[in-house]
Amino acid sequence: MTHGARPLIGVSTYLESAARWGVWALDAALLPAGYPRLVQRAGGLVAMLPPDAPEHAAATVARLDGLVIAGGPDVEPVRYGAEPDPRTGPPAPERDAWELALIEAALAADLPLLGICRGMQLLNVALGGTLAQHIDGHAEVVGAFGRHPVTPVPGTRYATAVPEETSVPAYHHQAVDRLGTGLVPSAHATDGTVEAVELPSAAWVLGVQWHPEMDEDVRVMRALVTAAQPSPAGLRTRPHASREPRATTAPSSPSRV
Repeated sequence: MTHGARPLIGVSTYLESAARWGVWALDAALLPAGYPRLVQRAGGLVAMLPPDAPEHAAATVARLDGLVIAGGPDVEPVRYGAEPDPRTGPPAPERDAWELALIEAALAADLPLLGICRGMQLLNVALGGTLAQHIDGHAEVVGAFGRHPVTPVPGTRYATAVPEETSVPAYHHQAVDRLGTGLVPSAHATDGTVEAVELPSAAWVLGVQWHPEMDEDVRVMRALVTAAQPSPAGLRTRPHASREPRATTAPSSPSRV
């Protein structure tokens, strides 16, 4: 890509049966419009990435300048070695497999990566972490985003982008439990919930538990787009980082947004 061009940012999508528009009710790969609009407002181009065979993830990532794993259904608990809680939503195995493969390919390529809500949770799972399957107070009205403050952890990548306490739009009933290998918290809610995580050993990897696509604040997405911009030589500057293999386990919901 030519220096100065808008970076191409891939965004993962839903795969839904019988979506309706006009006179049609058909299977659809879809994405709430807030995601592409946010990428565009932050200076990027958008490529939608519907679920595909996991073995195609590396080739897909190779064509991108950055990656967003979007929000959506609960991660299937078997992915992190847990039994499903009765309050955990129905699984989306195709999407789990595809997005985990995208995350692993992005980490291997040191591609700038942003996980949003479910995307942050999958990032944690991909690195061997676990999830709390139900918490109260972060999705109080079904089908409506609430707001709550998050406080950045000083010295983190997130704090560089957003240095002050900020009110964010949120809708989730699950959260990070045990952190994955190498991840550090970079923001918290007032109840102590981890609201952002990042991977310091990577060039740019961040997960946020809220939904920036439902807000006017573009700073998090702009930070991703900036990290995805090649240098004048046509290459991003990426440190050589060694990563431990992710923990493997046997190979969703109120948070379907």
